[in-house]
Amino acid sequence: MGMAANLTLFALTLVAALVFRPWRLLTGGVRLTPMLATMTLIPWLWAMPSLQKMPLQLQGSGACLVVLMLGWPLAVPVLCTVGVLAYLISPMDWETALDLTVWLGLVPATLALGMGLVVRRWIGLHLFVYVLGRAFLGTIVCMFVAGLLAQATGHTLPGISDDLATTAYWLMAWSDAFLTGFFTSILVAYKPDWLATWSDRLYLNI
Repeated sequence: MGMAANLTLFALTLVAALVFRPWRLLTGGVRLTPMLATMTLIPWLWAMPSLQKMPLQLQGSGACLVVLMLGWPLAVPVLCTVGVLAYLISPMDWETALDLTVWLGLVPATLALGMGLVVRRWIGLHLFVYVLGRAFLGTIVCMFVAGLLAQATGHTLPGISDDLATTAYWLMAWSDAFLTGFFTSILVAYKPDWLATWSDRLYLNI
């Protein structure tokens, strides 16, 4: 996909998120800890293949988990910041960093927003639906669809032929799903306040 198209997607998504004034979600400081954790850990996840010179650069995203923790309006500017930090700590050029920000961050995050709406509307509100449906299976769908969209628009994975790209995106989707499902289940049990998309009243009926 051309640089101009990536810039357009980046700008449109960021502007759309800022319209909702995401800084309001930081009121009270509850979202501050997961936001800082995201900006500390996820840049290394994005930068790892370029830092290690891996022959098969299958990169983790974490975008769906970030949406569950912060909510889409706040997740978008945070993921943009993650892209900048990944660029600063790795040898990747800024075009690669922008590409990662769009296809590992903004596109999966936006698909996760849509997935959340679909799950709540058509499946219902339940603890297992949230953890298994939205966090795990939803992440598989969002990451794989984002990968297919990236492939269809000319995005390539370094060191992976076009014939194997679909398989690579499928494996990446599953690895991200395990990560998202695992941490979501822990947060639901011990730190539900860190999940902007979780509500005891809605999902536990209390």
